[in-house]
Amino acid sequence: MRFETGQHMKLGQQMKLAPRMIQSMEILQLSVLALQERIEQELESNVALEQVEPGQRSDSDSPDADDGPNEDRLDRRELVVGDSDVTGSDADDFERLSAFESNYREAFDNTYSSERYSAARQNGERDRKMDAMANIAARGESLTDQLLHQWNFTDVDDDTRAIGERLIGYVNDDGLLDTDLDTIIEQNRSIPGVDLTRESLERTLHELQRSLEPAGIAARDQRECLLLQVESLEREDDASAPWSTVRRLIEDHFDDLLENRLPRIARETQLTMTEIQDAIALMRKLNLSPGRNLVPDSVAPIIPDVLVEYDEQSDQYVAALTDGLLPTLRISPRYEKMARDKEVDPDTREFVAKNVRNATWLIDSINQRQNTLLRVVNVVLSRQREFFDHGPQHLKPLPMVDVADQLGIHVGTVSRAVAEKWMQTPRGMVPLRRFFSGGTETDSGEDVSWEAVKAMLREIVEAEDKSKPLSDEAIATELREKGIDIARRTVVKYRQQLGIPPARRRRIYAD
Repeated sequence: MRFETGQHMKLGQQMKLAPRMIQSMEILQLSVLALQERIEQELESNVALEQVEPGQRSDSDSPDADDGPNEDRLDRRELVVGDSDVTGSDADDFERLSAFESNYREAFDNTYSSERYSAARQNGERDRKMDAMANIAARGESLTDQLLHQWNFTDVDDDTRAIGERLIGYVNDDGLLDTDLDTIIEQNRSIPGVDLTRESLERTLHELQRSLEPAGIAARDQRECLLLQVESLEREDDASAPWSTVRRLIEDHFDDLLENRLPRIARETQLTMTEIQDAIALMRKLNLSPGRNLVPDSVAPIIPDVLVEYDEQSDQYVAALTDGLLPTLRISPRYEKMARDKEVDPDTREFVAKNVRNATWLIDSINQRQNTLLRVVNVVLSRQREFFDHGPQHLKPLPMVDVADQLGIHVGTVSRAVAEKWMQTPRGMVPLRRFFSGGTETDSGEDVSWEAVKAMLREIVEAEDKSKPLSDEAIATELREKGIDIARRTVVKYRQQLGIPPARRRRIYAD
């Protein structure tokens, strides 16, 4: 084998994104809430970026202004350091302060001067950051922590307690034990001082199911989960409630219940359809995910990025951005002046200049985001007028590439502009991306988007006779009568995307 070295020349082209362009694309893709958070982070980390308070000048043509928010941050640092009078004109002190901050940034970000805060409170002023922190809900305990807390108060021996703690670690967010016992034994052979056997594991599991609340926790599947809840309700509920029928249906006909095969259940149990439906109504008290009662899913609030209203005088729909939720930003006059001051120490001047550049890029990126988003929305308003007039059944196909060509921008820019954005319209809150989809042509030659086809499908299902629900082929036939010619498999795909069950599960049986 021979190894050789040599020099070669190669001609090629590479495309690299500048940091400023990358930041601009990131800002464009953020929703208004995410952008708020990003701005708050930048305000904390960039000394040259200021938030304009009400009544304060937003321009940066007053280099001697000393009333910006970052001035407050500088004053706080003076109190913390305490051994020097830090001012913008004293470069040595400023450099020392910057080094001090870099080493103890977390302390600066989280420590408040008690004297300063107390004085503000005595003067009737409110500290907005402290008020915001006081209004944040405390993070609750996890499901595992809550179950362990309950388990610690049960009267069991040490071995059972140790095995129970291991079992709780396998309980998922729904409150179910979704790992089989053999696997648990294999993974926990070495609990100190505990002989883990199938018998001891099942005994401990039974004790967990009996002791932990709400009922159904630590069940091995949904069927067992429901039976544990029925057992608990039989002890607590009115004796006249037909829980025995519910138990019988769950134990012996669980799969038939899931598939809505009620006539088969009636034949095999000799129950009337009314009795079966009464038992099913009683099952609505049960919960397939009891763990969610202890740790409910947190739903993030949706705040629209765009507001659309109808203007009667011009007979047009008008869009406005919710940029009023965003703070007004400016470059700190003091630091902008410092970045140009030749008398300031070069390292300090470079540090300040870098922060000024970063703040300028951020402000420019936000302005570009607002401009691009509004341009895209205006195209949507002009191309989707019938949606705003008549509803989702009248959505038109609108490929992003068409919008990009019309605006003279890249299709990726359009995609980022509509990502994770919501629009408040007279038709309700709508994700902006919904307006962009392909479509088909009706028999009359009219273009209809796939979203409009889905809306028609839902409308057909909602209007059907629930005692004789439409099959997928029948739905396809009705769509063809409306001029939409699609295959049955496409109906199945759209029905599943809309969360609509098949016909046999939509049927309602009469006695």
